[in-house]
Formats: sequence, C-alpha cells, structure tokens
Amino acid sequence: MAWPDEAATESFAQALARRPAIGRALIELQGDLGAGKTTFVRHLLKSLGVQGRIKSPTYAVVEPYTLPASGLDSGHNLELSIWHFDFYRFNDPHEWEEAGFRDIFASPGLKLVEWPEKAGDHLPRPDLVMAIELRPDESRCITLTAYTPTGAELLA
Repeated sequence: MAWPDEAATESFAQALARRPAIGRALIELQGDLGAGKTTFVRHLLKSLGVQGRIKSPTYAVVEPYTLPASGLDSGHNLELSIWHFDFYRFNDPHEWEEAGFRDIFASPGLKLVEWPEKAGDHLPRPDLVMAIELRPDESRCITLTAYTPTGAELLA
C-alpha cells in the first residue's frame, strides 16, 4: 500500500478508526525517524475522537487518553482507554519492565507502539504491525501484517 501524501495517511487512519476491533488492538508502528509514525497516530486518535493537542510521547514514553466507548468493540466498558507509547529513548529493554507497563498491556484498550524493537521481547504479540517506509518522493510505502484475529479484523 502507498500513501502519496498526508491526506492518504489521514484517510487510512479514518478507515481504521471505524473498525470495531480498534478498541482492543495492539498496533506496532515501525519505520525510521521521520517516516510518519506519529503523524499516523495523530490522525487515528483524532478520528477516534481525541480532542486538543496530541503530543508525541518521545520524552514521556507514554501518553494516555480516555474516550467514551461509543460503538467500539471494547467489551462492556463505558470508556475506551488508549495508550500511545514511544520507546525510542529506551537504552535497555529492561526499562520496559521497570516502568511497570506490563499491567497496561494486559488491560483492555488500544495500544499504539512506536519503536517496539527497543522494548525487546517484553511486548506481547501485536495484533497488527504497520511498517512505514519514507520514499525519496516523500510518499510512504506501507506494509501491514496481521498476527492475530483482531489484526485480521482490522484489515478486513
């Protein structure tokens, strides 16, 4: 798949936000600096209804959001919990364990993870991996890989 411009990124994010399975997905975003991972997450979160400024979690490591569940497949929860992680600054995968993220990843909600490789093997299996490659013409080449039935639902 290709995203020729930011409008295509936004369009894909809007389509993904309409999938009921999004409320229980773990999505890993892979790509070099500047590939468009955070831009995609911003479009996805806005499409889900997040209001206001959406900060990059590069320094905070995680930015949490809570939304009314409204129609998402989030079980019987009245709210949708969303966590946007950025492990770019991790120097050691054990920092993931020390930060206490195990409970967050075990809880219901949407988890979006930039730089998942920096957490080593501490992360659970993702539902969907999005590899974003920046091309010389500034377009993006996107490879989507589903690893679970939830991931397959997102791509259906």
